Amino acid sequence: MLLDEKALLADGASLEIALRAEARGLAYRLAWGAAGDWLVCYERTAGKADRRILRGRAEPYEFRSVEQLRYDFERDVEALGGELGEAP
Repeated sequence: MLLDEKALLADGASLEIALRAEARGLAYRLAWGAAGDWLVCYERTAGKADRRILRGRAEPYEFRSVEQLRYDFERDVEALGGELGEAP
């Protein structure tokens, strides 16, 4: 496991970030919203293709780099009115 963090943000939303090195490369999950009902989620997990989920609608995602993944995730959170500031 490279990174595994979960936080409750000041606005009451949850944030989950997980990065793991696996045989096929990097597995990741960046999620924001209510745990189990994420408003924004980017993930690559075993047996699944890269995908982006916005308000329950999944679509393919082209992973380019960790930096681009972070940028895309933060942009989508902000577009839905969220803030990813420091956890209280």
